[in-house]
Amino acid sequence: MTLLIRNMQRAVPLRRARLRRDCQTLRQILGLARFDLALICVDDQRMQALNGRYRGQETATDVLSFPFHQDLRAGDIPKPLHQDEYNLGDIFLGMEYIYRQSQAHGQDFYSVLTVTTLHGICHLLGYRHSTETEWKQMFQRESNTLRLFNSLTGASLQPLTQNNF
Repeated sequence: MTLLIRNMQRAVPLRRARLRRDCQTLRQILGLARFDLALICVDDQRMQALNGRYRGQETATDVLSFPFHQDLRAGDIPKPLHQDEYNLGDIFLGMEYIYRQSQAHGQDFYSVLTVTTLHGICHLLGYRHSTETEWKQMFQRESNTLRLFNSLTGASLQPLTQNNF
C-alpha cells in the first residue's frame, strides 16, 4: 500500500527515491507491503521536542516509532479487521542525528538511514529493547532482515549495535 515520506527538515539533504526504494524492499521482506507506513524526516529540534513529549527525554534521537496497532507481541504482523486498519504507523527519523552517526562511524548516510528505518519498523511490530532479552530478539530480527536485504540489493548493511536496555 502507501509509503508516505515527508521531509520536514532542511539540515540534511535527502534523496527520497533511495529511501523509498530501500523501505519498499524492507516492507517486502517483512511481509508488510500491503500496509500503509509514514516516514517523517525531522531535524534535531523537532526530534528533541517529540522525544521530550512522548518519552520524557529532552534530547534528540535517531528514531521514534508510533504504532497504529498497539500491544503487538514482538514480530507479530497486524491482523486488520477493516480496510482502514492496514496501517503500520508513523516513524520519525532524526536526520541530523542519523547523519552524525554515519559520520562518526565512517558509514554511508543512506545505509545508516535504511538500518535506522528498519529499527523503527521493528518497533512498529512490537519489538522493544528494554531488557537484554528483548534487545537480542530485536537484534536477531534486524540481522535476519538485513541478510535478506543484502542478498537482494548487493548491499552490506549491519544492524544497529547499540543496546539501550
